[in-house]
Amino acid sequence: MPQHGKKYLEAAKLVEPRPYAPDEAIALLKRTSYVTFDPTVEIHMNLGVDQRHADQQVRGVASLPAGTGKKQRVLVFAQGDKAREAEEAGADYVGSDELVKRIEEGWLDFDVTIAHPDQMGKVGRLGRILGRRGLMPNPRTGTVSTDLARVIKEVRAGRVDFRVEKANLIHAPIGKVSFTDDQLRQNIGAFIDAIVKAKPSGAKGQYIKAIFLSSTMGPGIELELQPALALAAA
Repeated sequence: MPQHGKKYLEAAKLVEPRPYAPDEAIALLKRTSYVTFDPTVEIHMNLGVDQRHADQQVRGVASLPAGTGKKQRVLVFAQGDKAREAEEAGADYVGSDELVKRIEEGWLDFDVTIAHPDQMGKVGRLGRILGRRGLMPNPRTGTVSTDLARVIKEVRAGRVDFRVEKANLIHAPIGKVSFTDDQLRQNIGAFIDAIVKAKPSGAKGQYIKAIFLSSTMGPGIELELQPALALAAA
């Protein structure tokens, strides 16, 4: 197993084996960040679902009020007037067959993929490549749309896609350590709210079982559930 470095171990000593109130956790998150760059803050959630069943899938989009702190490289599959719309809205890469070919050849220098519906016949060929990286456009997450300008604007503003993974876990970036406490608090609340609204029909019993925060290369910090859920309702 990989060994943690000295700085990580020193940071981990500051985290007690107990859940923290959100404000206390945010302050501790900043104290335990030891890297020289501005690290990403991530949220990790353990859900009371079984992702092996179709009626217990959790998937959707969260709009973070304070953004993610990261510039998303946006690729859009579109042609004609819709391609011009995407370019004017600020997409980094716009095209059709030529982009399909580049991706088939191994190019993946983008973070979000959006497609006009008339392009999905072509994009479908990329399912095996894009799907395992979470980059496949999907109507359920709003990344297949006729309103490309709106979707691009949402991505730029702080849109985060989420999907339950093996062991029924959700992971997502929700900001940077340099964000103010209030910005992080707002983003945490918005993300939890999106998860609550995405509760599947097949979920039984306790839906959200645990919530953790961490920064890049930093230790995990557990949140007290009820105060964290209260942020979503605020």
